[in-house]
Amino acid sequence: MEYTKLGSTGVDVSEICLGTWRFGMESEGVLETDRETAHALLDRFAEAGGNFIDTANAYGDGDSERWIGEWLTERDREDYVIASKVYWAEESRFDQNLSRKNIRAEIEGTLDRLNTDYLDLYYIHRWDDDTPIEETLRTLTRLVKEGKVHYLGASTMAAWKLTKALWTADAEGLESFTVTQPQHNAVYRDEVADYLDVCADQDLAVCPYSPLEAGFLTGKYERDGDIPEGSRGDIGTWFDPESYTDRQWATLEAVQAVAAEADATPAQVAIRWLIERDRFTCVPIIGARTVDQLEENLGAADLSLSDAQTERITDAYRE
Repeated sequence: MEYTKLGSTGVDVSEICLGTWRFGMESEGVLETDRETAHALLDRFAEAGGNFIDTANAYGDGDSERWIGEWLTERDREDYVIASKVYWAEESRFDQNLSRKNIRAEIEGTLDRLNTDYLDLYYIHRWDDDTPIEETLRTLTRLVKEGKVHYLGASTMAAWKLTKALWTADAEGLESFTVTQPQHNAVYRDEVADYLDVCADQDLAVCPYSPLEAGFLTGKYERDGDIPEGSRGDIGTWFDPESYTDRQWATLEAVQAVAAEADATPAQVAIRWLIERDRFTCVPIIGARTVDQLEENLGAADLSLSDAQTERITDAYRE
């Protein structure tokens, strides 16, 4: 596993981040990842050299943080970069809220579940339209000064809101966001283009979630085929083949063609395409329900794509 600087933070992280949103989560009554499997996934990720782990207070009703915390007790905390999030509530009844009161309650719950004194990275999970961003940033700044948080991040939001937050931090002398977590992958670009322009201009690291478009980029789905049993599309409600455009299917075909040339899987190629984005530091967040799935995704770290192959995937979407 290679390591990269996380944007302007100076922190060295593995070029792939392990996402744990499936830990303790149920989809259509199916538990996606239980405690034993969660620990096995963390073990394998660490064995591969991974040190960057992403969670949130609301994942699995707090079980994601709890299970990571249990796992960390047997390891050196300083070896890992742990990121969590605030917006939805586990400790407070003030859900979808970034007020001082809610952030204070949620950070204490997160630290307790993770069994740690600090977070390396703390994201706002969404934007709170009812709380002034200055109040949110002042509260987060205080957490940094207290040593409970090292760096601040922002997840999904409109580009103008991210810009407003960066401007407010600069104007008021507050801690600013240095890392972002938007949805982004080879077939999800236009919707986040303005957001990524801000990241590139302001030297913000990008840690995209859903790098495989919830399985679409693995090639397991066909335009006119049946949804495979046991897949995300089978146990969830998100997948609708008719919702994808011709250029998204064309991009998938380009990913599959490059995979055949590189003796790799489409998933590995799609993840590698993100790692090699050159406008900003890009550290994709991968999720897996089994160790075998994780093993496949980790293969992206050993993959090398030519400039021509990378551009072919990029151009397939544009055309």
